[in-house]
Amino acid sequence: MAITTTETGLLRLLQLSSAALPVGGYSFSQGLEYAIDEAWLANEADLEQWLALQLSESLTQVDLPLLRRQLQALAAQNVKDFIRWNDYALACRETAELRLTDTAMGSALIKLLTDLNMPVTYANALDQASFVSSFALAANFWQIDTTSACHGYCWSWLENQVAAATKLVPLGQTSAQRLLGRLQALIPEAVERCASVEDQDIGASLPALAMASAWHESQYSRLFRS
Repeated sequence: MAITTTETGLLRLLQLSSAALPVGGYSFSQGLEYAIDEAWLANEADLEQWLALQLSESLTQVDLPLLRRQLQALAAQNVKDFIRWNDYALACRETAELRLTDTAMGSALIKLLTDLNMPVTYANALDQASFVSSFALAANFWQIDTTSACHGYCWSWLENQVAAATKLVPLGQTSAQRLLGRLQALIPEAVERCASVEDQDIGASLPALAMASAWHESQYSRLFRS
């Protein structure tokens, strides 16, 4: 799969995908904290299976196809489609916590883009911005091509999840890097598959993830936001 982003675009993609981006992704575990607290996930192998399934069945089926459509909407200056796919993204979040993760990160990125004097006119048309939509706005402005943007989006999600697991399992730094290495190898396939997802097929259902996220909302002791 060819990456056609320019050198400047690549540097901007690294900035957009960095864990240092102040959007608060580090503060959400997306159900991971509950799953580990209940011993559903006890080691590196368990975590790898959990995250690989999310990448394959959630990001590939929901986030990445929607990111592609939001970039298309922005390129065509189609506000109606931009609003429609943003609302679709929010409707796909199965719990209050997962929706909060999406909107909190989305609004934080919109604020950052505004502070960086980037135009966010399309965001003003949204009641709440999904992180997918905000990411698309930044990628469009910085002229990051669609394939590269999808890779960066996956990396941002994966790095935050492994960082959370490093604290919760806990994982050592070497284990975390091993895990990142194995899981990042799955990203190109996910990006390739998402391009063939039709509008009517966008969606996912991961019951264990949804239950872990819902139960995390009332978990007695938590390190991560809910």
